[in-house]
Amino acid sequence: MDKNFNPDKQHTLASAVSISGTGLHSGINVDMTLKPANPGFGYQFQRIDLPGMPIIKADCDLVTDTSRGTTLVKGDAKVSTVEHILAALVGMGIDNCLIEVNGPEIPIIDGSSEPFVEIIEETGVLEQDAAKAWYTIDTNISYFDDVKKVEMTALPSINYHITTLIDFNSPVLGTQHASLKAMKDFKAEIAPCRTFCFLHELEMLLDNNLVKGGDINNAIVVVDKPVTDEEMSRLAKAFGRQKVEVKSEGYLNNLELRFANEPARHKLLDVVGDLALIGYPIKAHIIANRPGHSSNVEFAKKIKQYIKKNKHTRDIPIYDPNREPVYTQQQIEKTLPHRFPFILVDKIIELTDTQIVGIKNVTFNEYFFQGHFPGNPVMPGVLQVEALAQTGGLLCINAMPDGQYDTYFLKIDNCKFKQKVVPGDTLILKMELIEPIRRGICVMKGSVYVGNKLCTEADLTAQLVKRN
Repeated sequence: MDKNFNPDKQHTLASAVSISGTGLHSGINVDMTLKPANPGFGYQFQRIDLPGMPIIKADCDLVTDTSRGTTLVKGDAKVSTVEHILAALVGMGIDNCLIEVNGPEIPIIDGSSEPFVEIIEETGVLEQDAAKAWYTIDTNISYFDDVKKVEMTALPSINYHITTLIDFNSPVLGTQHASLKAMKDFKAEIAPCRTFCFLHELEMLLDNNLVKGGDINNAIVVVDKPVTDEEMSRLAKAFGRQKVEVKSEGYLNNLELRFANEPARHKLLDVVGDLALIGYPIKAHIIANRPGHSSNVEFAKKIKQYIKKNKHTRDIPIYDPNREPVYTQQQIEKTLPHRFPFILVDKIIELTDTQIVGIKNVTFNEYFFQGHFPGNPVMPGVLQVEALAQTGGLLCINAMPDGQYDTYFLKIDNCKFKQKVVPGDTLILKMELIEPIRRGICVMKGSVYVGNKLCTEADLTAQLVKRN
């Protein structure tokens, strides 16, 4: 990734780019074109060879088969072996892409993501004018498969990184692990790593005519048993070679490993690709012990369910009372005309050009508790809206050129009161610009939280007026 790459923005391709190759299992020659897409589009596959050119979203809920790669199906349309291209898109920071194919399977090329990374680099990565909404995992999410002895866990983390461990009880492979600490390292550390299989699996696939697009160079074959001359001749014929041989390390053919732990790194590549099917960019530390496509997809479904259930908490500001405020009470008074008893924001803890977060501590000594439900003190909803308005006023005034301004609220829409506010609560007041300020008119979305509970929300429109 470019050193100026901004991970908090969405990205697409600078232009369309194509690649052609054979499907590993189908043997069909397929043309694949990656096309730029609008923000929020995500990854979608299009079968341009079928009537109506159906689109299949990259979504774990559409996976129907994981026996030899990951297959997506919607209606009568399917696309197989999607994991290597999805890994390349994630690894190169592409968020939005239409993947056109004229066949049922993604080309295998050399069995890695490297050819796809190369064509993405060739066309270029384009930053889009849209924020990237990361989803932070704030609790451990685990998946177990006792039969396959698979264990996968997502741990809270400030970025997305992955650790994989493989153990096939194979004297050739042994126990291997691989780690990707940052996605910027995907291109060099993970993308070149090719798929692998065991000789006994390859023979079974050949017996069942299930590896029609195989080539001696697109899979590492682990030789886990003694091999007869007859078997070697059969393999040579299957791969269109005069001769294949077993290397001393226990790998078939003349393939040189790109890394000592290439199989573990390829399993990590598969995890990146399969977890793209969650449909949301996540920040978590993924630890995958003996992963496979089936487990990866089930784990993706579990993370997706967690995100959907907790989606409303994603943008809740976190209040740390130990952090220095952006605006103190004294600074707020220099900007707003309000004074006791009607100033309803104590400090500002976040401020950007489009968003502000303020704090209001609610105490039993508030003047309005004397008359508002005596004996059962509840903060009036209209005063919560006023607290939002004052916070929003600071955001709008901060966005204007030098000079003193007042904000006058013109309209309040979609106002809802969801939870009551009582003495002892700390209000977190969040205001976001819905659209740029034009001719002094500000349109904002306001939310009042206590902890992670949404108490009040409304859309507010205000006008900025310069003081004489």
